[in-house]
Amino acid sequence: MENIILLGLNHKSAPVEIREQLSFSTDQVAEALKALRAEPGIKEVMLFSTCNRVEVLMVAKDSSLAVEAAKKVLSEYKHIQINMFENLLYTHTADAGISHLFKVASSLDSMIVGEPQILGQIKEAYHLATSNKTSGVILNRLLHKTFSVAKRVRSETGIGDNAVSISFAAVELGRKIFGSLEGKKVLLIGAGDMAELAVENLINYMAGDIYVANRTFSRGVELAERFNGKAVRMEEIDDLLRSIDIVISSTGSPDFIITRDQVKGVLRDRKNRPLFFIDIAVPRDIDPEINRMGNSYVYDIDDLQGVIDQNIEDRNKAAIKAERIIEESTIQFKRWYESLDAVPTIIALRSKMDTIARAEVEKTLQSMRHLSEADARAIIRMTDALISKILHDPTVFLKEKGHYGKNSNYVDIARKLFRLDDNE
Repeated sequence: MENIILLGLNHKSAPVEIREQLSFSTDQVAEALKALRAEPGIKEVMLFSTCNRVEVLMVAKDSSLAVEAAKKVLSEYKHIQINMFENLLYTHTADAGISHLFKVASSLDSMIVGEPQILGQIKEAYHLATSNKTSGVILNRLLHKTFSVAKRVRSETGIGDNAVSISFAAVELGRKIFGSLEGKKVLLIGAGDMAELAVENLINYMAGDIYVANRTFSRGVELAERFNGKAVRMEEIDDLLRSIDIVISSTGSPDFIITRDQVKGVLRDRKNRPLFFIDIAVPRDIDPEINRMGNSYVYDIDDLQGVIDQNIEDRNKAAIKAERIIEESTIQFKRWYESLDAVPTIIALRSKMDTIARAEVEKTLQSMRHLSEADARAIIRMTDALISKILHDPTVFLKEKGHYGKNSNYVDIARKLFRLDDNE
């Protein structure tokens, strides 16, 4: 029977330097999926990459071979030696893999428990897997169950109530640095979801002028207008650094957006006023060397961990209830998954019964040639109905007993009892 295997690393197991080297863009995920699926033994595969994690979800007969194949693809595709990240990986199989996926989608494994973005990111990863035809029966069922579990956790536990996001943590860090954000000038680089959430929180803290720089200028204009800010072009960043107090950057650029030399060129004009950079991008947008310069401070996504203390008690209480829902859901999925082991036996049993019954019906009909064609069809239908009724209870039994851990024993007994492996 195929195994469910989850291989990955996250903010708990690996530093940002390694995570950014292994991060995948949407286009890269599509290419990597094809490479993973081409590996012998990997039957189904999905890959999701976010700021805080890279995980490969696989279905394979040999777990060890699948894990080694996935490591090889990650290494070759991202041009990083396996020994650079191998010890930072975690591997979960069977129940542990299922449970881990449910926790990730429900935001129990996030840097900020209860943040909503991760579920959308997993849905996008699943969409890429289905589009590239690398998911199959098992992953399709598992991911639909995952979405159901995450929705149930959010609605039943209130884990999303007052939840903070990475963007909130970034703004909160700025508030703690200055004591108050009132009147502070802020430059947002990037106009995606992260930036939008940051703007909302900045307004709540009465920040001053808000500037939005984005490679697609029209998108920057759209975000700036929505919040009474001002859109600027990326080329204007150097001039803005002379007057800005805080820079929050969250682009998808593979290279630094702001370098040490850029900041060095404007420090004299700032007259010792501190400049804070909050980098919530992976790969990082802000050159960490800027931190070595006077009156310049850089905080990256790992530094935000120390900021995430708001509402922690309520979220932990919700997480306890969420763990119960996840444990229950894992058991439910395991029952279905283990029932797959009985399917070949159920099919073989049905086939043998059909073969025997049809042979006997044929003999009977040959000796009753006076019957009309309608009568003959009625006898055949009655025979099919009898087979279905006779096999109903054994079929249900074989499917339902998997969760007791004895499914293989029941299957073996059924195959011996009905001589399903007899080649004679």
